[in-house]
Amino acid sequence: MALFLQQILNGLTLGGVYSLVALGLTLVYGILHVPNFAHGAFYMAGAYVSYYLMTALGVNYWLAMLGAALVVAVLSMLADRLVFHPLRNSPELHDMIAAIGILLFLEAGAQALWGADFHRMPTPYGQIVDVFGLAAPLQRLLIIGAAFALMVLLHLFLTRTMTGATIMAMAQNGEGAALVGIDATRVTLLVFAISGALAAIAATLYAPINLVYPSMGNLVITKAFVIIILGGMGSIPGAIVGGLIIGMAESFGGFYVSTDYKDIIAFVLLVVILSIRPQGLFAGKAA
Repeated sequence: MALFLQQILNGLTLGGVYSLVALGLTLVYGILHVPNFAHGAFYMAGAYVSYYLMTALGVNYWLAMLGAALVVAVLSMLADRLVFHPLRNSPELHDMIAAIGILLFLEAGAQALWGADFHRMPTPYGQIVDVFGLAAPLQRLLIIGAAFALMVLLHLFLTRTMTGATIMAMAQNGEGAALVGIDATRVTLLVFAISGALAAIAATLYAPINLVYPSMGNLVITKAFVIIILGGMGSIPGAIVGGLIIGMAESFGGFYVSTDYKDIIAFVLLVVILSIRPQGLFAGKAA
């Protein structure tokens, strides 16, 4: 039973991180209707900014997380203004190619600044705590609590505020939203900022139990795409549930089958679920 509960804890940890990344990807897809392959690079950039603030400047962990969220939010908005916005009337393929270009540019920049070596981000929460008889790393509990708190806050923001309502309107019908006076440029910038901030926070939460390196966002963003396809393209509940499904599947699969195959499990699940429900689990449900 202790081992079973440990896998649930690991699954919630992975699922929380995956869901945060997938939520940012889903929000951008809802506005642009183009997969943002650069989102993994924003995740990586958030980890490096936090790492630099903590190791070079001695900044507190939470302040480093806030700083990373702000920096990556600005970086994400710049990507929209300088790259995606000029291509708004181009074929979707152009946006996809441009996103890959941003990804390669940011990875090369991180490698030029910090090198290709792996780095370990320090954390003030390295203790082991007892939770109902289960020895749990405090950092993992922090990831679970912070990730789910952010999901609830994002849901309340999108469903209970006027600004959130404008985002949902743009995601559902951009032309109709523009006709009723919604500023598409302002909403798009806000969505990119939220998306970048979520990626940076997810990276800062997860990096202390993982590693920081230039290509760290590649596998995460690949799984995030699996999650949003699994949950239904553009569905926010789908991004959350899909992230938890993938996280749990990887945790239990790695323990009961083999850790060598845990990264393949996400793609096997995608094939199985889409064979049964091709539109995804929550298709058409934006919030």
